[in-house]
Amino acid sequence: MTTDPNATPPHSPSPEDATSSKVNAVIAFGELELPESLLKATTDLGFTHCTEIQGLTLPVIAQGRDVAAQAQTGTGKTAAFLLGSFARLLAKETAERRKDQPRMLVIAPTRELAIQIKNDADSLGQHTSLKCAVVYGGIDYDKQRKELAEGVDVLIGTPGRLIDYFKQKIFDLKKLEICVLDEADRMFDLGFIADIRFLLRRMPPPEERLSMLFSATLSHRVMELAYEHMDNPEPIKTETTGVTADGVRQALYQPATDEKIPLLLGLLDSLKPPRSIIFVNTKRAAEKIESFLMGNDIACGTLSGDVRQNKRQRILADFTAGKLPVLIATDVAARGLHIDDVSHVFNYDLPQQAEDYVHRIGRTARAGTQGVAVSFACENYSFSLPEIQQYIGQSIPLEMITDELLIKPKPPKRIERDRISDDRRGKGGKGGGGGKGGGGGRNSRSASGSRSRPVTSRNEASATPRSATPPSADKPQDTAAASPPSDKPKRRRRRRKPASSDAAASNEGNGTE
Repeated sequence: MTTDPNATPPHSPSPEDATSSKVNAVIAFGELELPESLLKATTDLGFTHCTEIQGLTLPVIAQGRDVAAQAQTGTGKTAAFLLGSFARLLAKETAERRKDQPRMLVIAPTRELAIQIKNDADSLGQHTSLKCAVVYGGIDYDKQRKELAEGVDVLIGTPGRLIDYFKQKIFDLKKLEICVLDEADRMFDLGFIADIRFLLRRMPPPEERLSMLFSATLSHRVMELAYEHMDNPEPIKTETTGVTADGVRQALYQPATDEKIPLLLGLLDSLKPPRSIIFVNTKRAAEKIESFLMGNDIACGTLSGDVRQNKRQRILADFTAGKLPVLIATDVAARGLHIDDVSHVFNYDLPQQAEDYVHRIGRTARAGTQGVAVSFACENYSFSLPEIQQYIGQSIPLEMITDELLIKPKPPKRIERDRISDDRRGKGGKGGGGGKGGGGGRNSRSASGSRSRPVTSRNEASATPRSATPPSADKPQDTAAASPPSDKPKRRRRRRKPASSDAAASNEGNGTE
């Protein structure tokens, strides 16, 4: 959505796409016959005119027809399906249903996207009586469960947590009226399609519900899913010819691996981006960059898969509020985040899939604004560059690396990591779980008194024969008689010949029977 009609200029009609040619001018929300409560919300938020995808999809949704829509990232897909769905729910009288039966379900691939949809739903539905809730993994299990059990109209969530609550019979889908799949191609990438089909098969038949599928890309497998579980959906594509937004100025550097940190510091110093996101392929690279940025007096935060959910939300809130100028992220945050005024995106590592490049740089230049996307093609990831350029239909302009851009970094700052996996290891440190090492093994149980026979540690057992005075030092003739050569233990090297009673004690100390 945009307040400036000129933010998304009209394009010439496409003869190959009848749906795209229906919108020849920017449409005002007042022209769409939306309920007064929704129009008031758009006015309060400062939105007066539709973006292209909103102008194309809202009339189709108003007619009660299924939609499979493709548009660039950041063009207002979320507002399109929320406004269309809310208008349908408000216009239709509520059928008799139990409080554990939601009317609308929105499925999102990531926690960040689910939270963002919930925030948008609260904003657009602030003048309605619709109750919205979001469920996702990693935090607030009982709190989300209780809220869901109390009853909601609009349920938003990630596949895993939704199925978890569904199997516990916290809610059911028999009275569902609207289903929305957001970022459907990402569902495939993350392996969620089996979970999606599980939920779709427990809803009313496709002809008895309104279904919508929104995504930045509509591949063959996505459309196959749409035709399998939707009622003859109408494919909608915007008329924009390019895959990437026109407002993104792209640049490419080809540094050596050891030049990437100095180059990044140099670009941050020269460009002085007010708000930027640095994308990496691995959490190790994210932690390395964070250490160097903090060591060079640049405030930043990191989002990766093993950061605790409450910490992730705090970092996102600080970045959104402008308290953190730099956000470092793996592809877990590449889609679904709508953060205003992101001026620069840095691909510290080129993504290995071309589609991920589009979604990464789509974090900037949203809703008709301008932005910069800088990519590093090092020897480790430059192999994906030809595929990316072929996918976006253009060559990324190559920039020269000058000596002024290569800043000698200060030493990295040591940062204590608080990871989710730390709780899964037990209290014994590195070897802490059950099994071979540390605090969870057999020795820890004997120390707590749960075993009747004390077990001596391996070091103590090996020290037992050395600490006792060898009988052979005083009575060599008795030792030979008491312990013949055939009884000599063969497990340990450089061990003096003990008496038979000592050998038995040593074996017991080693835990052998």
